[in-house]
Amino acid sequence: MLSEVTNFIVETVGQWGYVGIFCMMFLESSFFPFPSEIVMIPAGYLASKGEMNLILAFLAGTGGSLAGAVFNYYLCYFFGRDLILKYGKYVRITEEKMQKFENFFNKHGEISTFNCRLIPGIRQYISLPAGLAKMNLFKFSLYTTLGAGIWVAILLAVGYYLGTDYDKELFKNIVLAMLVAVAALTAIYIYIKKSRK
Repeated sequence: MLSEVTNFIVETVGQWGYVGIFCMMFLESSFFPFPSEIVMIPAGYLASKGEMNLILAFLAGTGGSLAGAVFNYYLCYFFGRDLILKYGKYVRITEEKMQKFENFFNKHGEISTFNCRLIPGIRQYISLPAGLAKMNLFKFSLYTTLGAGIWVAILLAVGYYLGTDYDKELFKNIVLAMLVAVAALTAIYIYIKKSRK
């Protein structure tokens, strides 16, 4: 089943090209829960075969991620928490989950919009509390683009060098190493911020 889905994504990305990458990453980054791996890894694989341009694939993936995140941001910015609680159940956002997202954002501040873009399962939803808090849009877009860009680049590299039949265990180790790096960067950021105060 998974191989069939992967083949479908490879074919779709191949047919729709960069527009397909942008649209799929927009959906993945907004409200439609499916893993970005099934979009960007096949794109990297196609780039390794010379069927796509790696830089354009990166720009399309990162641009789609930012657009989806901004969509979520504005949903909460203009319509508030009630809208998410009312319709969130259709995309697996419960009140309990929403509270966790808000608590995380309130605890870690604006930097969470960067580091959460690198955490699978959370990356799609950190835009919601940012919108509720009416975070500065420029800062939100900057942190989101940086985080999404790193994630997209990693997925493209996996597809480019390892293909679609990549070792899942190796990929987990890559993600784990990335999370450790994110934790270190976050700690440095918090330390510098406190030092300035």
